[in-house]
Amino acid sequence: MIPKLNIVPFVSVDHMMKLVLAVGVERFLIELAESIETDFRRWELFDKTPRVASHSREGVIELMPTSDGEVYGFKYVNGHPKNTREGRQTVTAFGVLADVGTGYPVLLTEMTILTALRTAATSAVAAKYLAPKNARTMAIIGNGAQAEFQAMAFKALLGIDKLRLYDIDRTASTKCVRNLAGHGFDMTICSTIEEAMEGAEIVTTVTADKQNATILTDNMVGSGLHINAVGGDCPGKTELHADILKRSDIFVEYPPQTRIEGEIQQLAPDHPVMELWRVIAGQETGRANERQITLFDSVGFAIEDFSALRYVKRQIEQTGLYEELDLLADPDDPRDLFGMLLRAAVAAPTAA
Repeated sequence: MIPKLNIVPFVSVDHMMKLVLAVGVERFLIELAESIETDFRRWELFDKTPRVASHSREGVIELMPTSDGEVYGFKYVNGHPKNTREGRQTVTAFGVLADVGTGYPVLLTEMTILTALRTAATSAVAAKYLAPKNARTMAIIGNGAQAEFQAMAFKALLGIDKLRLYDIDRTASTKCVRNLAGHGFDMTICSTIEEAMEGAEIVTTVTADKQNATILTDNMVGSGLHINAVGGDCPGKTELHADILKRSDIFVEYPPQTRIEGEIQQLAPDHPVMELWRVIAGQETGRANERQITLFDSVGFAIEDFSALRYVKRQIEQTGLYEELDLLADPDDPRDLFGMLLRAAVAAPTAA
């Protein structure tokens, strides 16, 4: 633990990359998935609220808070699809953990990389309960920044080893093949979505356009398929034709948020959905038969980020991969903050 009260461990992008590689990508995803499952099983303990979002024509900026009563966590995250045209990331993020008893932060970390990992881990956790048994082939529609993480998580947790890739920009698919080379995948770049869907038992849709799109149409979806819908994550941004939703058993993270942001924003407010945590906790059934179409309407929820933050905190305590950040005022007398300021002025060197 950090001995000084004013020091907060900070995990930079560099340290996060070193941490993931030190642990190993697949092991990191497996352990992160275990952390997420553990917290989903105690779902009822958490504060839950839809994320606080500030929307503009260019994108969205969001805060995602939660607490289990002992630890508080939040993530700041944006979504700006136009950013790639300027050489910037579509999604960036950072997160904080704090001790509920004192209010003091105990971790500050980058979450751009960590969000990609936790999104993929959550997708694979859902698929453990919803995908066809012994599935080996996944189509990934949209081969941008999230695609490789999804592939690695599904391989690590479910044994997926055949990928059918499609993106409107073929260079994104070739990038994906290049990055995943040597990781045990049989990969095919497809010219159409229909081609990508051929033989797929799971399909992940993970596109970035901020609009109501129709990535999958009803005629593309056969019985027994598991759909991992990741790209739709804000009002007015969807990927699936509504007819697909009406044929599917739909599983969500937190219904009040998903009904605003997910694929089910296209449906009536009382359309039946199942909460994923209930399936993981054994209270409800996930996949019930081979012909069932299951849909994980994933928008991302704060408890998943909380799980990821707690996992990283445990890892850095073992590895030391962090910096010490002088973030908090720590006067000798807690009531004398102004005196601390004056003493700093006396101690500061004078200009020549």
